[in-house]
Amino acid sequence: NFLLEAILFLLWGLCCCKIGWDSVMRMSADLRDLFLYEVFLYYNPLFLVALMIWLWGVNLWVFAQSSVNYVKVFDLAQTHLSHREIWRCATWLTLIVPTSMTAYLYLYSHGEVSLAASQPVLLYAILLIVLLSPFDMFYLSSRFYFLRTMLRIVLPLQAITFPDFFLADIFTSMSKVFSDLERSVCRMVNRQVATIAWFEADSICGSHSIAIPLVLVLPYLCRFFQCIRQYKDTKEKSCLLNALKYSTAVPVIFLSALKYHVFPDQWVSFYRPLWLISGVINSLYSFYWDIKRDWDLSILTRIFMFKSPSTWTSLLYGRNWVYYWVLGSNLVLRCTWTYKLSAHLRHNYLTVFAITALEMLRRFQWVFFRVENEWNKMTAKQNFEMSSDMPSESDRLLESSSHTV
Repeated sequence: NFLLEAILFLLWGLCCCKIGWDSVMRMSADLRDLFLYEVFLYYNPLFLVALMIWLWGVNLWVFAQSSVNYVKVFDLAQTHLSHREIWRCATWLTLIVPTSMTAYLYLYSHGEVSLAASQPVLLYAILLIVLLSPFDMFYLSSRFYFLRTMLRIVLPLQAITFPDFFLADIFTSMSKVFSDLERSVCRMVNRQVATIAWFEADSICGSHSIAIPLVLVLPYLCRFFQCIRQYKDTKEKSCLLNALKYSTAVPVIFLSALKYHVFPDQWVSFYRPLWLISGVINSLYSFYWDIKRDWDLSILTRIFMFKSPSTWTSLLYGRNWVYYWVLGSNLVLRCTWTYKLSAHLRHNYLTVFAITALEMLRRFQWVFFRVENEWNKMTAKQNFEMSSDMPSESDRLLESSSHTV
């Protein structure tokens, strides 16, 4: 059964590639690049969402094989989605998105412009209806849990729970996805789908739009206010330091956006050096926070000396190189985050897509250590509470001596 499904999936993929390639080759060479950029803008964020769902399924599968009780960490209900159900959702998304894109390319190349323009609009509408549907279908309880958590992220009016800031952290890695979604919806609302009119009216939905940096910075602002709320509840100074980390992303984003609003000489001589400095500060600060706070790894004892190997090194055949790989890749991909936000890359969509996908892979491996660290804290707290509730040996002796015969 699985082999048959895999063969059908492969055949479907080959058909989409063949039809899409033939459709692109039918277009005139002078408009091909502009059109492909527009097509990619509609569908690349959904491809990246599908990738994130696939990787989350792998995270859950690994947790199920280990001693980390992720159900308790995230306070999930008994009806929570398993890794198989997560992969099923990812499979459907992986099927639907390329099919819609292939239909878009085919219809446009054959002169059916209005039908082509309806394809991304129809796809986005269907996905939104499925996500917001109040009916008991398509994993209603899990969708409600996800939407409720999103609302708590946007409006941190209650005490911040682990799922709240965990999902908000993942959203910071998907800031470019949200930005592309905003630009896609903007084109749909302004009826600029399947046309290059958007290129002429660039101030509406294009590179000069102020909405781009606003949407990019939104996940970081949400996380910033979560940290402020945590400090209000706990009075821990580490919450303020964490808030400072997220605030360092703001100048990176807005200095990059200034490229489209200042003279080129001003950008090269003044704003670009500031952008590079702010990017280095954000990358190094975030890297330090990952290994010291989120993963609770002491550089001298757990990274280079390996006195206390974690669950994941034992799971991966006890190889110490896992730590070296995680450290090196995390540092490199933290730095590429700044490059991804470079303003001159907005039309270099393949490069941005690759860097965004790599950022999701970085977040994917971050999840393992972050959830394990939280589970270790929970078990340590439970063990402490149990030991404090148990009477000591001296108390038991005193109790026994007070008995009368």
